[in-house]
Amino acid sequence: MTSSSLQPADAGQQPRRLIVGITGATGVIYAVRLLQLLRDVPGVETHLMISDAGVLNLHQELDMRRKQVEALAHVVHNIRDIGAAIASGSFQSDGMIIVPCSMKTLASVANGLSDNLITRAADVVLKERRRLVLMVRETPFNLAHLRNMTSVTEMGGIIFPPLPGFYHLPQSIAEMVDHTLGRVLDLFAIQHRLTPRWQGMKAN
Repeated sequence: MTSSSLQPADAGQQPRRLIVGITGATGVIYAVRLLQLLRDVPGVETHLMISDAGVLNLHQELDMRRKQVEALAHVVHNIRDIGAAIASGSFQSDGMIIVPCSMKTLASVANGLSDNLITRAADVVLKERRRLVLMVRETPFNLAHLRNMTSVTEMGGIIFPPLPGFYHLPQSIAEMVDHTLGRVLDLFAIQHRLTPRWQGMKAN
C-alpha cells in the first residue's frame, strides 16, 4: 500500500512535516488528541502509521476504528510499506512522535531493527539528527526497558512517558492529556494555548 493524501497541506509553502506512529501500548487517547490538535496548526502536515496492536487499542480504549483516526491525518502510510517516502532520509521532516510507544517498539528502535515502517522511520529520524519523541507506556520498567531507553537517549531521542502533572490542578482527564501534549508540542516549537505556563509557586 502506498501513502495516500487525505488532506492537502498549505500549498503556498513547504509544510512542516511531523511523523506520528501509534503502537500497541495503553494511552492511545494521546495519539488521537495529538492528531486533532495538529490538524488545526497551519502549515503542519502529519504522516500517520498505526500498528495492528495500535488498532486493537483504539477499539478497546476509545471504541474507534482505524479509518476514523486515519481521517485526522494528512497522509497515511501502511506500516508494512517499507518503501514509503518516510523510509528515506531524503524525506524532509521536523521529526517523529511515537505515541503511545510500546516496549517492543522501543526495543526495535533502540537496536536499529527497522522491522516495520514505524521503526524504520524512527531510525531515519535518528540518523538524520532530527527530533524523535517516544511516549513510552509501561509500568513498572524492567532492566531491559531502562537500558533500551538509555540507548535511545544516547542516540539523541527523547523519552517522554506521558506522566500527568497535577500542579496546574486539572479538573478532567482531557485537561491532563492536553497538558502533556502541550509539553510535546513545545519540543517541536509549535505554539499552543493548551495549558497555562508555570508562573512559580503561589505565596501563602
